[in-house]
Amino acid sequence: MYHDLRDRTKEYARRIIRLYAALPKSTLAQVLGKQLLRSGTSVGANYREAFRSRSKPEFISNLGICLRELDETAYWLELLVDENIVATSKMSRLLDETNQLIAIFVAILKKSKESTMPPPSLA
Repeated sequence: MYHDLRDRTKEYARRIIRLYAALPKSTLAQVLGKQLLRSGTSVGANYREAFRSRSKPEFISNLGICLRELDETAYWLELLVDENIVATSKMSRLLDETNQLIAIFVAILKKSKESTMPPPSLA
């Protein structure tokens, strides 16, 4: 799973980079695009950092950062569509990938948190 998701988040960053490079040079597109570029490319970097964690809580924290960055990326992608900077049809696959990655990270976080919780008491 690690290498698959490592490669997938890197390819995701590359898609974000290509989108940013293709944006119009208007001020609005560039401002939104730079925010998108920052959040979208940080997902893979934070995922890699999670695997260098020294503890389970640090691992969970780093995965939480990945999830927050994905959610922020979705926001900037939606704004680019809402402001008619990028057509919905051109953005649908990237938005779908964003939502898939969000679902994956939610599942990993949930499983990681469950495995660190103490067993329920029988009192």
